[in-house]
Amino acid sequence: MTDAALQQSPTIVPFGVNRTLLWGMTSLERLRRIAAAQGLSMADHSPGPCLRVDLGYAFDPQWLRWAAAHPGQAVTRGGIPVIAHVRKEDPGLEALSRIAQETSEIENVALRKRERPFIERLTPETVPAIERASYAGAYKGVTDILTKYLWPEWAYHLTRLAARWRLTPNMVTGISAIFCLIATLAFFRGFYWIGLATGLFMMILDTVDGKLARCTITSSKWGNIFDHGMDLVHPPFWWWGWGVGLYYYGRPLPEDVFLWCMAAILGGYVIQRLIEGAFITLFGIHIHVWRRFDSWFRLITARRNPNMPILLAFLMIGRPDWGLEAVAIWTILSLLVHVVQLVQALMVRARGGEVRSWLG
Repeated sequence: MTDAALQQSPTIVPFGVNRTLLWGMTSLERLRRIAAAQGLSMADHSPGPCLRVDLGYAFDPQWLRWAAAHPGQAVTRGGIPVIAHVRKEDPGLEALSRIAQETSEIENVALRKRERPFIERLTPETVPAIERASYAGAYKGVTDILTKYLWPEWAYHLTRLAARWRLTPNMVTGISAIFCLIATLAFFRGFYWIGLATGLFMMILDTVDGKLARCTITSSKWGNIFDHGMDLVHPPFWWWGWGVGLYYYGRPLPEDVFLWCMAAILGGYVIQRLIEGAFITLFGIHIHVWRRFDSWFRLITARRNPNMPILLAFLMIGRPDWGLEAVAIWTILSLLVHVVQLVQALMVRARGGEVRSWLG
């Protein structure tokens, strides 16, 4: 961002009228939420620098952030200026340099990669396509195999329903917490099929609440704490509950084996999380976006979602005890991979190299 832009942030000046609803919001309301999330003000006019935004279009919030950092430029769709950063000295839109959305890529700062966010004319006919585009844009660049391949479509339709019913992301997280508790209790009593079913629905809702927050621009500090806090805390209780439930199921592990499994799973889970945090602190990126292999391994590394298919597979042959042992072994192997990743990154830095995302 230029010095002038830093000294005075542009004011958003919307123009046009559009009553078509996107994720339950008008174009103007959606713009207000995006502006608030990015710390920008809105007004009917501005004597200073401003971002003129055409309400006839819907766009990824990244474009507003990009335009705010590029005075004297206009982002176009089909040759029509959609977002224009007009400086005080600019005589009008005609004097601005133009960047075409159809052929341009910008950096996604959060994911540290370049991409082409959407801009589309907002009409009742284009709403389904735009909602799919904004939903796809809300997905993480790197995630686990279930979230990436199994339930994006399920979560998409549930996210649309939640928006239509005006549920907030925190409401969805609250419902998710109820299913999480039911799954935990079921595991402790050996009701594994009930636990897996409710756990599956909880995991889908865990995707829905984040996507709903991003699509409806309603992320909040408390919501992030609630969601991520629950994600961090509950998995160890599931694995412990699975182990205790083996007694009720009729396949209890010997005490020493049970304790070994718990130590491996719980200890490995905590240490993996610490390594991931250390990697971010040391290198400024997630460990899973460093190299192509690291992103691939994120699909299957020992986290809640990849562990659940392992438990399911062994439950299907009537050996949930073997499932717990398999999760323990996989956790130790995943931990070793994380240790090697961290050591390799430290060696790259020690040799004067740069650790940066392969997605960039």
